[in-house]
Amino acid sequence: MPGFSPLELEALALSLRVALWSVLFSLPVGLFIAWLLARHEFFGKGALNAVVHLPLVLPPVVVGYLLLVLLGREGPLGQALYRLFGVSLPFTWQGAALAAAVMAFPLMVRAMRLSLENVDRRLEAAARTLGARPFDVFVTVTLPLTAPGILVGALLGFARSLGEFGATITFAANIPGETRTLPLALFSMTQTPGGETQALRLAALSVLLSLAALAVSEYTARRLRARIDG
Repeated sequence: MPGFSPLELEALALSLRVALWSVLFSLPVGLFIAWLLARHEFFGKGALNAVVHLPLVLPPVVVGYLLLVLLGREGPLGQALYRLFGVSLPFTWQGAALAAAVMAFPLMVRAMRLSLENVDRRLEAAARTLGARPFDVFVTVTLPLTAPGILVGALLGFARSLGEFGATITFAANIPGETRTLPLALFSMTQTPGGETQALRLAALSVLLSLAALAVSEYTARRLRARIDG
């Protein structure tokens, strides 16, 4: 691709892969949590809501450190993963995707929860009176009506994952070709003598990618709402 250096192409490709997998990791779980929070009252709901939104208020470095404590080779979860499946997440691109997913998770859940809360419950009740089972109602009525929120949540999570820095560098480090995403490559260039020009190019590329993701999110959500309303 003309105009881009190998370092920029490498960081761009890795950022897109990390952001894509972070959304794929977290979307099903996020939809389930959003459904629980929007449709059910249960003991501990306030605590669950607080935990879900905790990454919004915690410093990202703290989130990355907690992931390292839990999922490191000596951590309670990391030790089990390594012994049972030979999987070690820290300092890998999969770990970077996990860190990005955790940081993007609150945005995804919030968008999907608001969409679920705006679904007309009378339509679901009408489907049940016609003999539809709860799962069928969810798939054929609730899910299509929630589609704009799901899509917005996924694209917001994707955009947030593209810009993730603090949790990623703490949990996955800054390894060229493995975990050095665009924000980490930008950080590296700011620490390199004479790297100001490349840092500026990386910053501009990051802004363009984020704006594109937000624009696609807004456009697609409008189209879906128009189809549902029509």
